[in-house]
Amino acid sequence: MFIKKLISLGLLLSVVMCMTGYSGSPGGNWAELSLSAESAILICADSGTVLYEKDPDRQMAIASITKIMTAVIALEYAEQDDMEIRFTREMTAEGSSLCLKEGEVLTLSELTAGMMCVSGNDAANAVAIGIAGSLEGFAELMNEKARSLGMSNTHFVTPSGLDHEEHYSTARDMAVLCSYAMTNQRFVSIVSERELTVSYISPKGKTQRCANHNRLLSEYEGCLGIKTGYTKKAGRTLTSCAERDGVRLIAVTLSAPDDWNDHRKLLDYGFSVTEGIKAAGAEDIYDQPVAGGRSDTIAVRPERDIIITGIRHEENEIQTKLIMPHFVYAPQSEGDRAGMIYCFRNGKLIAGAALVYAGSVGINKQETT
Repeated sequence: MFIKKLISLGLLLSVVMCMTGYSGSPGGNWAELSLSAESAILICADSGTVLYEKDPDRQMAIASITKIMTAVIALEYAEQDDMEIRFTREMTAEGSSLCLKEGEVLTLSELTAGMMCVSGNDAANAVAIGIAGSLEGFAELMNEKARSLGMSNTHFVTPSGLDHEEHYSTARDMAVLCSYAMTNQRFVSIVSERELTVSYISPKGKTQRCANHNRLLSEYEGCLGIKTGYTKKAGRTLTSCAERDGVRLIAVTLSAPDDWNDHRKLLDYGFSVTEGIKAAGAEDIYDQPVAGGRSDTIAVRPERDIIITGIRHEENEIQTKLIMPHFVYAPQSEGDRAGMIYCFRNGKLIAGAALVYAGSVGINKQETT
């Protein structure tokens, strides 16, 4: 391990270079992964490193995995305004359903949970119209979000994924979306549940138990979700996320008749060629200069361990930067926020955590008298 410290105006930057094997391409033999999918991709969730791909940029119908984008927008909106949505006749839809009835009222977050669990097209329409006033207006929000994430081969028309000639994406773009979605803890809490209960505002006291359609949650070790899909045009579409020993992988298959087995093969392969690398630990201690304190310094540490995904038997180079002021004034208390720690690979930010004080320091009373 090579350690180098840099000082810049107003900031103290500590840079740690961990050389443990990464070149951007995995070992192993892709040809051994015989998949049913017409298009597929497997990536590391933190860095976006591609571990496997099969025609990943082909624009295709994607069916209900569309609802990942609908849920992302809804949950981010709900953080500011968890609005109440009344179900109306214009929100009805064919296909899979949450079985909503005209006049029923749910919060946006509860509606989103039900939508993702049972893949309710009616719930997707309710989310879209509730937020944007129309399906067309919500599609604009979806496409704007897609552009912001770099999903350059995607165009959304419906919030549900029902077939439309101008509604399409790619395996690569959907992997990007999945990686982003899985950074939202509310989203993870929904898609990782085998069953959940949706609570209604009206009728008062009504609840609905929903079973998740994703078999991998119960059949694949470490599975965290995320979404199934099917239409006659799209065939079977599936996105999944699994985590083991700090390594989180995202798999996407489009038009895959044997999608459950495809994902098992992809994830098994991914875990066989990756490993978790501790880029920073909660036990790591750094000294922060203190002015006016009983001590000249105070100990600072990462709030939690940061595990980065590396490729086995190849060179991994990870850059970790600590960002905090040149000094702080006393008093400071243990556990208070001290700054941030960021991890980069090839200049790309892939992880971060808060820095906190590992101890306390009081005011030097002699200096204040």
